[in-house]
Amino acid sequence: MRIKKGDTVKVLSGNDKGKTGEVLEVIPKTQKIVVKGVNIRKKHVKPRRQGEEGGIIPSEYPIHSSKVGVVCPKCGKVTRIAYKVEKDNKVRVCKKCNAEIK
Repeated sequence: MRIKKGDTVKVLSGNDKGKTGEVLEVIPKTQKIVVKGVNIRKKHVKPRRQGEEGGIIPSEYPIHSSKVGVVCPKCGKVTRIAYKVEKDNKVRVCKKCNAEIK
């Protein structure tokens, strides 16, 4: 997967189309990612211990990584990611402006 934790991404399709957010978690086994503020569902939680509150808690759920595009920090556009080998390390690069993506 070319998307990493901490990347800023924009949702390209689905109910949350157009929203941007930071990647909180990457799940490579299922090709899914969790994005802050995207795909929010409500979970009914029962109090388990005394003093703990129950209720309806909104939380982010995973979406497929093909539904998002990485936003380049330099040009601000949604882009695909290329790789360049500089000296001994592999660097992620924006395909539109060739800026390095960290």
